[in-house]
Amino acid sequence: MEIAAIIPAYNEEKSVAGVIKAVRSCPEITKIIVVNDGSTDGTAKVAREQGAQVIDLPVNMGKGAAVTAGVKATSAPILLLLDADLLGLRPHHLRALLCPILQERADMTVGVFKNGRPLTDLSQRLTPFLNGQRALRREAFAAFSGLEPTATGYGVDFCLSRFARESGLRVELVALDHLTQIMKEEKRGFWPGLTARFKMYQEVVTAMLRLRIPPQ
Repeated sequence: MEIAAIIPAYNEEKSVAGVIKAVRSCPEITKIIVVNDGSTDGTAKVAREQGAQVIDLPVNMGKGAAVTAGVKATSAPILLLLDADLLGLRPHHLRALLCPILQERADMTVGVFKNGRPLTDLSQRLTPFLNGQRALRREAFAAFSGLEPTATGYGVDFCLSRFARESGLRVELVALDHLTQIMKEEKRGFWPGLTARFKMYQEVVTAMLRLRIPPQ
């Protein structure tokens, strides 16, 4: 069965190679698609050198648009969504996300960091519905994308979780041990990173307000 890994990436030249290498080491995954979301660094070049199919968006359009572009580029029945800034990703993490789908126990899985770094672990425990590491069936994403026109930017993760709950999809949380990600303040410097973080939260809250769903 074809499984496509979709990795939206914006200025992630330092970390995207490690993510791709881990995905390539998982033989169950048959296609790797990196969506270069208007990066101004070497993200696209690095991803191509690692053997990924790269889709270049002309400008930075946000995570939701990047994920959608990646899904449109494949007909794979199972989709694996991964962030490009992960640290410590290993093939067993990917299998943990995929197994409940392949065994037909779940329609969607959502990863939750564990034993990585205190700040990212805490964030995951408080807001698991915002995690970007997911596996799901293509038909679930197709139904979601037709119903959720507000799922732009980082709000896409919240909207996917909300759609799954309201649609009665079987969702399984999967612990991803010793996995973490680079924080925005580390990537961009403290103040630019903090600004990017507030922008991310703003996109999530905007999605919640448009859908009239209170934070949980």
